[in-house]
This record gives sequence, C-alpha cells and structure tokens, in this order.
Amino acid sequence: MSLIRYEPWFLVNHLHRDLDRLFSRPAAGEESQAVVDWVPPVDIREEQTQFVIHADLPGVDAKDIEVTLEKGVLTIRGRRELAGREEKDGFRRVERVSGQFLRRFSLPDTADSQSVKARFNAGVLEVSIPKQAQVLPRRIEVEAA
Repeated sequence: MSLIRYEPWFLVNHLHRDLDRLFSRPAAGEESQAVVDWVPPVDIREEQTQFVIHADLPGVDAKDIEVTLEKGVLTIRGRRELAGREEKDGFRRVERVSGQFLRRFSLPDTADSQSVKARFNAGVLEVSIPKQAQVLPRRIEVEAA
C-alpha cells in the first residue's frame, strides 16, 4: 500500500501562480522587470574572517549562473532548463521547476567587496565574502605648545 499526499489546493494554487505570471508581464514598450520562476534555497554562515553563502542549484550549468556585486548588494541569478516534457512521455506528475532564478543579499559594511569569490561544485554554489580588516582606534598624543 502506498501513501499519497493529499493537496486539496494544488490545482488552484498552480492556476493562481500561472495567472499572476501572465498578467505581471510588461506591456509592449514598457521596461521589463525581473521575473523569476523559482527561488533557490540558501544557507548563510558568518565565520571569523568571512561570510559564506551556499545556494542549492541542482540541474544548473555553471555557465548559466551570474554572480554580481553592486552598491553593497550581491545578486545571484541564472537559469535552469529541463528537457522538454510532453504528455506522451508518460509524465503523471511534474514538480521540478525550470526557468529563471534570482536571489539578492545586502552585504554589511564590514564585507570586502573587492575579494568576493564564487565556486560551483556538484550543484552547490559557494560564495565567499571576506571581511575587511578591523582598524583599531589610534591614540593621538596632544603636544603642549
């Protein structure tokens, strides 16, 4: 006997998401906005000398990932394409999402934006953001005139 998870609002939620996507597209001549199809989960860890972000991006090629840093905001964007699926292929349920993704993170002032590194391995993107060296206050001697 197999257990089947009952989701009474699945079709309604799916329809709602599709209608939102359809009506949120810009009209001809309008500036296009960033529309995402899915949001990858991330882990953020603060270490003694750096911040580390791990993003799960299964099925994404490294060439399809773009990491940018502008005005203190780290942006991870990209695209995942899955092979075309047709009803004749025998699919009964499709849960994997394809399309564009986007995540943005505001970096603290202590982050060294010039030394950020990104590495992609086995479907996990690791972004290392070093911290700036702490400048200790310096005592200035006052000379008597």
